[in-house]
Amino acid sequence: MKAVWLASAALAGAFALAAPAAAKTLKWSSQGDIATLDPYAHTESFTSNVQHHIYDPLVRRNRKLEIEPALATSWKIVEPNRWRFTLRQGVKFHNGETFDADDVVASITRLLDPAARAKGNLSSVERAEKVDDFTVDFVLKGPYPLLLNDLSGIFIMSRKWMEANNALKPGNTTTGVTTHASTNANGTGPFKLDSYKPDVGTNLVVNEGWWDKAEHNLTRIEFKPIKSDATRVAALLSGEIDMMAPAPLQDLQRIAGAGMKVVEEPSLRVIFLGLNLRPELLAMPGQKNPMLDRRVRQALWQAIDLDTIQKRVMRGKSRNIGLLVAPPVPGYDAALDAPPKFDADGAKKLLAEAGYPNGFKTRLDCPNDRYIADEQICVAIAAMWKRAGVDVELKTETRATYFPRQDKGETDAYMLGWATLPPMDSYSVLSAIFATRKPGTGLGGNNPNGLSDPRLDDLAAKAAVELDEPKRRAMLTEALKIARDEAYFIPLHQQPVAWAMKPAVEAPQFPDEYVRLWFARVN
Repeated sequence: MKAVWLASAALAGAFALAAPAAAKTLKWSSQGDIATLDPYAHTESFTSNVQHHIYDPLVRRNRKLEIEPALATSWKIVEPNRWRFTLRQGVKFHNGETFDADDVVASITRLLDPAARAKGNLSSVERAEKVDDFTVDFVLKGPYPLLLNDLSGIFIMSRKWMEANNALKPGNTTTGVTTHASTNANGTGPFKLDSYKPDVGTNLVVNEGWWDKAEHNLTRIEFKPIKSDATRVAALLSGEIDMMAPAPLQDLQRIAGAGMKVVEEPSLRVIFLGLNLRPELLAMPGQKNPMLDRRVRQALWQAIDLDTIQKRVMRGKSRNIGLLVAPPVPGYDAALDAPPKFDADGAKKLLAEAGYPNGFKTRLDCPNDRYIADEQICVAIAAMWKRAGVDVELKTETRATYFPRQDKGETDAYMLGWATLPPMDSYSVLSAIFATRKPGTGLGGNNPNGLSDPRLDDLAAKAAVELDEPKRRAMLTEALKIARDEAYFIPLHQQPVAWAMKPAVEAPQFPDEYVRLWFARVN
């Protein structure tokens, strides 16, 4: 249930009066910066969130997170493996170029390039084919029920612009490949890129020629990453920024007490730990990897006091979980959504049974500016594992360096958050995280840790083409159960969403954590 806090009307009114009466600029902040401006060079949802203000997809999610037309006005299945999209006419890119089928074909070809980091976001598609100037066919690898869901997160770029700037090939944040599109942008979206300075800020100006009817009243958006919670809160309270998303949980009462608006809603994002399932741990070269033993993985899970983390670190606002999806996501089963009870002594016994009575060494790597209280969570977990006899080498770092290392498998245990985006379906977890990483297929795109279970691969293959929805959901649930029973991952909690803003700001909040400022207003 969403909760909105607002201080007294008198105090709120004072803040409203303090703002410029005609202000149309919205200044907002988060704890980290975007990874790139290239839509296909990453798989990080916050980066996609900011890019969505510049670029449009063929279909998008509305205020209710339902699929609706965007750059495509209609679609139909002409064959089981062929979908036909009718494109919107009269749309212009920010540089004045006309949008047509060539842009869609060039964009999808670029995304499906083996070097594109986001290739797995459209793993069901073989290619896009131009039918005429405003009609495009998507040729699939087989029947696939979630194409629209996937396309809601695929942004369309200009073919002419990419050709002119030698950017027909994608960048990749993991491999370090950059192109003109990494630091420049030309979309069809509601805002145009004005300036981009990594780790400093991204400024956007309104696109007066946007094809859609604008609900916002903004003329400019200024995004500024501020890593420190205290500094970010101070910036809001002093008027330096108008909005922060997310807001630190420990400061919500103080922020509301200062006359600001605080909005809270449960998120779809779950936070979990991935484990190294390759032959060796990086912390134990030349020795057999203890994490290959299910008892060790179960011991690591059992050694984490989730209740303490929930109460002390997350201020009681998170929800402990046993699965890697949130309740609204297809495939979720409440009967499976229960973590093991915290039992440090039981964890030690499991380690002893597995042949590690004196524990073992491992590395734990985490971001410190991506998820709510991410660093504090990992510090707590490292201490809990040490009490169970595991020698932990903890490293926390900024998302800009963390995610490329994590994606290369350069860690033994790592933190990751997943909101099943863009499809909002458990198949996202099954195909991207559970499936064996197979270059060129799009499967296992976020599985760098060596997990390879034939049962999960078989379910991924079957669920991808199953059109009977009850059967498909049963497959997803089965996959989630296998991963849970094997303790391939350690689910931690469902993350809360808390935003804070000046009373004059109206910005709807969404459980996928996206900030959609084309719905925002400054009064």
